[in-house]
Amino acid sequence: MITFFEKSKIFHLETKHTSYVIKLWQGEYPMHVYWGKHVRGGALDWYIESPYRRRERITNARAGTPQFTKEYWPFEYPCYGTSDFRPPAFRSCDENGREVLNPRYASYRILEGKPSLDGLPHVYTEDGDAVQTLEIELVDELSGLRIFLVYNVFEKYDVITRHTRFQGGGGVQNLEIACSMSLDFKQSPKQMLQLSGTALRERHIIRRTLEQGTMSIESTRGISSHQQNPFVALVNDDTTEEQGDAYGINLVYSSSFLASVHLDMYKSARVQIGVNPLNFGWKLGEGEIFTTPEAVLVYSDRGLGEMSRRFHRIYRDRLCRGSYRDKERPVLLNTWEASYFDINYDTVMQYARQAKDLGIELVVVDDGWFGHRDGEDSSLGDWEVNELKFPGGFKRLAEELKEMGLGLGIWVEPEMVSPDSELYRRHPDWCVHIEGYIRTEWRNQLVLDLSRKEVADYVLEQLIHLLDSAEISYVKWDCNRRLTECGSEALGRERQREFHHRYMLGLYYILENLNRRFPNMLFENCASGGGRFDPGMLYYFPQTWASDNSDGYARLKIQYGTSLCYPNVAITAHISDVPNAQLGRTTSLEFREHVCEGFNLGYELNLMHLSEKEKESTKAFISRYHEMSELVRTGDFYRLKSPFKSEEAAWMLLAEDGSKLAVWYFKGQAVGEEAYFGLKLAGLDAEADYVCLEDGRVYGGDTLMNAGLNIPWDGKDYFSCMWRFERQ
Repeated sequence: MITFFEKSKIFHLETKHTSYVIKLWQGEYPMHVYWGKHVRGGALDWYIESPYRRRERITNARAGTPQFTKEYWPFEYPCYGTSDFRPPAFRSCDENGREVLNPRYASYRILEGKPSLDGLPHVYTEDGDAVQTLEIELVDELSGLRIFLVYNVFEKYDVITRHTRFQGGGGVQNLEIACSMSLDFKQSPKQMLQLSGTALRERHIIRRTLEQGTMSIESTRGISSHQQNPFVALVNDDTTEEQGDAYGINLVYSSSFLASVHLDMYKSARVQIGVNPLNFGWKLGEGEIFTTPEAVLVYSDRGLGEMSRRFHRIYRDRLCRGSYRDKERPVLLNTWEASYFDINYDTVMQYARQAKDLGIELVVVDDGWFGHRDGEDSSLGDWEVNELKFPGGFKRLAEELKEMGLGLGIWVEPEMVSPDSELYRRHPDWCVHIEGYIRTEWRNQLVLDLSRKEVADYVLEQLIHLLDSAEISYVKWDCNRRLTECGSEALGRERQREFHHRYMLGLYYILENLNRRFPNMLFENCASGGGRFDPGMLYYFPQTWASDNSDGYARLKIQYGTSLCYPNVAITAHISDVPNAQLGRTTSLEFREHVCEGFNLGYELNLMHLSEKEKESTKAFISRYHEMSELVRTGDFYRLKSPFKSEEAAWMLLAEDGSKLAVWYFKGQAVGEEAYFGLKLAGLDAEADYVCLEDGRVYGGDTLMNAGLNIPWDGKDYFSCMWRFERQ
């Protein structure tokens, strides 16, 4: 797993299929020398001593001499202010304003297991996991600043995680940049892949050619954002779903971030990810510690598909938590698109009776149940049930739903406060603001200052009181605005740049305590749709509402892109009414069902608008979905056709043991006289036979992968079909 070879000064980090190699150059600096397909790394010296750039400048260079020029070397965690002009992994300023540091190797230790990251979400371990941890300590001799590079190797999952820990020395250090990880590719991959978009079209796949200079994605919004996701992958021109190198990096963090790839003059790449320095600063006194968020690193030599499946497996098993991690999620009905703010006890019970008849298991009361909330202009922060709308509160509603065999879920937005609320009238200073400046509102709301302990504790106590008041089994947690006018009265002048990170630590504190207090609650994450779909949130919420855009055709790209690093069972997909509320598009009920079927299923419509035929179809569909629930929860996801390349899309789920699979095909706009080719599957046993449950036909695995399935296209827009197979 992790081996240190004393003679060659090499650390070899091994998973089942990958190697990550670090060399202590001249015993002074950790150099990055390899990350990729598994090699016998310990037996080699890796030739890091041999210069590969401007030999006259670096031949015989020795650490600690004026001739040692750092910009020609592949550092594992580069510093700022000496002779490396590429982006630094960290930057710190002392009390005199000096920013030059030169940390060198001091020690290392290899630990069994993986220590937790206090206050931060992280990939965790369970008893029996083969996991080891490497800590490399660097020390700056003059300032006393200590830096610990931490690597966790998950052998079974083919995953390495990284974070960095800083410890203050004798004087004050002000951290200005603190990357979670940095590594230098001597021979850079050719392209960068990112997940970008905006509200209603989140996480679209963009693939860009790397050129000399810096290419980056970032959020400065205080959330990970709709616009960019904290994920990048480095790939080559020939990397496809099933072949070629793919290096994926994902940040377990939910606030502002920066991910960048810098190509130097020799086309060598430096890739970094971490907290966005534009929104960051941290004061470190003697002995004080700052820990960065964790980065998850996945390499695949079998294309983007296997990279994704490795992310999916570890996120399902060792990032998501709670009782629903390992069991079927309920099919739910959310009241939002059926009623919006016009919600009350009678309406919910009317929906519930329809839902029960169709096999739906949970009814979620969305916005409008609290305070005097009849629109988006009031009552956030006043989390008391409006008993004019719900006589007897949620206790009565939950009891009556339970008698029908249904669970009760609710929507909340606890990070926010309305200026028209009792909470704001009592504590106008509790919102995020800077005195004297306009408090920018979005949807008539402000953000509570969760960096303040008393505010975070108040929010936590309110929620515990609410969730204890009735038998509530599901909570949808929303976040509908960004951070502006950022500052906190709880922080002194010298610590104001700590606000963004302290806000997120306050939110994580609330979520951690709620998870412990309600271990059997199903928590779902939402931020105006998919604005905070990141690994940090998955640690507290095993599922996330992928987008407020519920249009079936638009969801093809959103769900396809999201699957690049997030498991399909964590992607909530709801069937909504037509014409679609966001885009006005009309697609068939079957098309919308197929779009949602391989993901976390729910409904977001007025069931009474369904015809009797549609109700019968829905009942049969939900029954089939339950039969497939284990496949949806644990199956390996294969992307077969990309909606970013044509009007077609296709994907499949394959059981872990290969015994069963389901395949979905989609066609957008019809094209006259278009030729159709077989849909080729992937991941099957070429020697096995598979029976199609829809028509009883038997296919060879080699036939399904090489010749493919015939598509029964009907020549119309927005066509879809689905097949299920079992291995004989």
